[in-house]
Amino acid sequence: MYRHGLYTHFRISDPKPRDIHKATVRDRLVHHAIYRALYPFFSRTFIVDSFSCQLGKGTHRAMQRFKTFVNQVSKNNTRTCWVLKGDIRKFFASIDQTVLLRLLAERIPDTRIMRLLQEVIQSFSWKSGTGLPLGNLTSQLFVNIYMTPFDQWVKHQLKAEYYLRYADDFAILSDNRKWLQRLVPTIQDFLQTNLRLDLHPHKVFIQTLASGVDFLGWVHFPKHRVLRTSTKRRMFARLVDHPAEPTVQSYLGLLQHGDARKLHAQVIHQIDDNRGLTGFPLSCYTL
Repeated sequence: MYRHGLYTHFRISDPKPRDIHKATVRDRLVHHAIYRALYPFFSRTFIVDSFSCQLGKGTHRAMQRFKTFVNQVSKNNTRTCWVLKGDIRKFFASIDQTVLLRLLAERIPDTRIMRLLQEVIQSFSWKSGTGLPLGNLTSQLFVNIYMTPFDQWVKHQLKAEYYLRYADDFAILSDNRKWLQRLVPTIQDFLQTNLRLDLHPHKVFIQTLASGVDFLGWVHFPKHRVLRTSTKRRMFARLVDHPAEPTVQSYLGLLQHGDARKLHAQVIHQIDDNRGLTGFPLSCYTL
């Protein structure tokens, strides 16, 4: 008898504009129930090197794994490490609901559960039969289920040992540039044929780690990583507008995950200049 309600739409800048569709409290309770029931089962089907929206994982674990891959491919920085970095074009908006329901039905024989999942999935679309709302907890689980065939194919068919993915961002590392070049059209063909997805034409590149690889908000080099320039600008602009303690501590926590001692000092200096506005002591900030 359950029917999903309508969504409230709003936009955020994160940093680029994103459309968020927020469900009612009633529907969000259903989303949480679905997530709690399905995540323990489906998480066992995910590859180890899938890091988005999973317990015990996240961007920091993904960056640690990326660094491990770098050391293995480069033989501890004695060989050139090439990185194929890819991104899915309009990821959430491009999810084919029919394909998603088929992937779920392959592992869920209970027709009552499938009717419930269909009700949630088809409660929203960017265009007929396509898309998932960014605001749903279930969407985070569904996209990982959706991308699992791609993950398995890359690992077992392409034999890409040094592959990892975070949501729609993925990276494949190798010491063979020509092999990575041959992978690009093959990957595009698989995504389009099997998942109705496309690589972003301006966000696929192959480059050496020594030149700096932009991945998960940081620019990675053989022996260090630095914060992306656009993130630095956004951080300092926000500290001017919102110099409150939670904002400061959040950014200082972020800076701990890279080589950012100079940035840390700049943040402290800016807060020191504004400490008359913040009302809390400079001594509370440590790296």
